Amino acid sequence: LQRYRELLPVSVLLLWPLVGYLPKGHRGREPNFIDRTVLWLTTPAQSAMTWAVSSVVGGVDGYVALRGAHEEANECRVSLSQSQAEANSLREMQAENVRLKAMLHYSEETVDQEIVARVIGLNPSAQFLSIRINRGEDDGVRVGMPVVTPDGAVGQIVRAVGNSADVMLLSDPSSRIGGVLQRSRVRATAVGTGDMRELALELVRREDDAKDGDVVVSAGSDGIFPRGVKLGTLRAPERPLVGMFLRASLEPAVDFSRVEEVLVIPVTMGISSASISGSTP
Repeated sequence: LQRYRELLPVSVLLLWPLVGYLPKGHRGREPNFIDRTVLWLTTPAQSAMTWAVSSVVGGVDGYVALRGAHEEANECRVSLSQSQAEANSLREMQAENVRLKAMLHYSEETVDQEIVARVIGLNPSAQFLSIRINRGEDDGVRVGMPVVTPDGAVGQIVRAVGNSADVMLLSDPSSRIGGVLQRSRVRATAVGTGDMRELALELVRREDDAKDGDVVVSAGSDGIFPRGVKLGTLRAPERPLVGMFLRASLEPAVDFSRVEEVLVIPVTMGISSASISGSTP
């Protein structure tokens, strides 16, 4: 004790606060006036700083998310455009396949070996209604050959060069095709009017059996088309009180403005001067 008489009081003084803190330390002390003043002064600044940091972090996160969403939307639009282009291309191929199958079926049922051609141009001039095809003299196409589709007659070759040819349409004012009403066998003539959606039907007598909706086919007697090719459908026949013939229009069997592929029949049955003269520009 003599030896440690100075150390013992010092140890007691050091341990006494610790002994007093242990039973109360977990509860913490009550804030005094200074503590309250410091908290009152620092709380607004701390709240503002917390809000600013949160806003900046939220803004950065939102910008990153928005940028990512914008890039993803652009990728989706590009992908959608590609898919639509592929779908349109597929639909075009399917439509072309259907048309070519119909032509093949029509060709198999005929005796002659038709020449398949694609329409590459349209001349809508009222003076010369024609289309241009991608087959010509090099492919065996000759002036005077009839041109058809599985739906019916299109026209007649009036000019042919190496790799192309011009087809005068049935609707050209110079076109005159001998026909017959399929139901009653009444003979008539399909005449071009200059309107690609309408032909005129002439030389049908008033007393002949002709009704709205009658199908008119080629008679095969004018040296242009083979017999039985559909020319059109009779529409609105009128029987005037005077005159020998009725008045009627003919709805063409083929929509000339939409035809894309045609068949050229490589048998020249004879060139009708009435059909070709004055029609070539």
